[in-house]
Amino acid sequence: MSNRYGDSNLKIFTLNSNPALAQEIAEIVGVDLGKSSVTRFSDGEIQINIEESIRGCDVYIIQSTSGPVNEHLMELLIMIDALKRASAKTINLVIPYYGYARQDRKARAREPITAKLVANLIETAGSTRVITLDLHAPQIQGFFDIPIDHLMGVPILGEYFLGKKLDDIVIVSPDHGGVTRARKLADKLKAPIAIIDKRRPRPNVVEVMNIVGNIEGKTAILIDDIIDTAGTITLAANALVENGAKEVYACCTHPVLSGPAIERIQNSKIKELVVTNSIALPEEKRIDKLVELSVAPLMGEAIIRVHEKQSVSLLFD
Repeated sequence: MSNRYGDSNLKIFTLNSNPALAQEIAEIVGVDLGKSSVTRFSDGEIQINIEESIRGCDVYIIQSTSGPVNEHLMELLIMIDALKRASAKTINLVIPYYGYARQDRKARAREPITAKLVANLIETAGSTRVITLDLHAPQIQGFFDIPIDHLMGVPILGEYFLGKKLDDIVIVSPDHGGVTRARKLADKLKAPIAIIDKRRPRPNVVEVMNIVGNIEGKTAILIDDIIDTAGTITLAANALVENGAKEVYACCTHPVLSGPAIERIQNSKIKELVVTNSIALPEEKRIDKLVELSVAPLMGEAIIRVHEKQSVSLLFD
């Protein structure tokens, strides 16, 4: 195995959620992807085989727990177990998109907290560190008792919009929960913020109430961490235009884009949807309105810094 990085103890493996991103990260770090295979028994059980020695190595597994979520999560847990039993020195998970994060508290009686459950599974399986990107709620970091490096997507999105040199912009949070994220983008672009006051009577159903802040005649940039069915973001975009915004851009870190999302975005007032490749998008979702930015340079730099025991905090700017 060739290793341009210069430390043969650093190994990067990928599973099936996002192999293209893993390849890009490996190239940035300067190593070849580790050799492993994921196969299925006839009843669907996952079988993983690591096809090179990793004894005493610092291993990084790149896997988003995106759809099909349960498949990708089980692949990850089985891979951790395989690495542990093959005497890896450290098992570091690089999870660009951490699934099950939206159930991060008990909003109603008798609900699970799946973000904590997944953290428990990852730790119990034998992981020693997690590197992740834009958790749905920052407190999920506290669900882990192992080190977690929580990277931010805002600088990547911000650089893109700086390059567009848009006039008279306002950053809009589609709900109260996203105000901190909107404020970070606003600071980067030196723009004011506005907030959409919405309520959600049940999951994946949204009603826009009103807009807090001045958007009249401005170019609005909506920012969210996840766009799933795109109900929130398209309703927000249409409400902004109806209330006097000149044009609307939207951006998010994690393009889940399930169900009617693509159709909704296509038919909405959104001029451009800017996302990252934290989740691999199939060809049919790559519409003209969609712009994809890579998180590989950020993730690759984080891996090098963790491996060389340097500070990761510089990557937050």
